[in-house]
Amino acid sequence: MPKANEGQIDRAVRVFLGLLILIVASMFSGVLKLLVGFVALILLITGVVGVCPAYFLIKINTLNDKINKDTTPLN
Repeated sequence: MPKANEGQIDRAVRVFLGLLILIVASMFSGVLKLLVGFVALILLITGVVGVCPAYFLIKINTLNDKINKDTTPLN
């Protein structure tokens, strides 16, 4: 399984938008309902799992393992 590349805020936004878009999709019919529902499903899955394949392609990582790991603490 690929390494997680989404931070908590990124994941929360994806789940929220996925649910919102899923509600909006229920207002449509036919092919449009399927397409909008598919987009919502992708957002929900990537938000729950924490892995975005598109982020791997464009080398984005919103997951911070340690905040400010490249800086030294101020004394």
